[in-house]
Amino acid sequence: MKIAITISRILLGLIYLASSLAFFFNLMPAPEMEGAVGQFMIGVSASGYMLQVVKIFELVCAIALISGRFVPLAAVVIFPITLNVFLFHAFLVPAGLPVAIFLLAANLFVAYANRGKYQPLVMAR
Repeated sequence: MKIAITISRILLGLIYLASSLAFFFNLMPAPEMEGAVGQFMIGVSASGYMLQVVKIFELVCAIALISGRFVPLAAVVIFPITLNVFLFHAFLVPAGLPVAIFLLAANLFVAYANRGKYQPLVMAR
């Protein structure tokens, strides 16, 4: 079980690391976006800061996941981004759904493996 947790954690971190580095260093050309996807990306880009903030969070969480430090925190912080990636592909670009499903499953698995660390947060006082 420990090996599966480590593999999931590192793969999740590597995917987010690659994604954030590709964004910051323009390693991949932006694909042509039309229709609802284009409108969504125009809206996100129009904010002027949203993509940069998301990619910074991805980078910091990726480093935490890969290094094995602050893993419970990284799993919680990256979850809204993972959920948005999943929903984006589920509703707008189904071609990317397999990777999005893996990201969601790996994020949930890593969070579940660290569930004991979250108990103090949800205890009634």
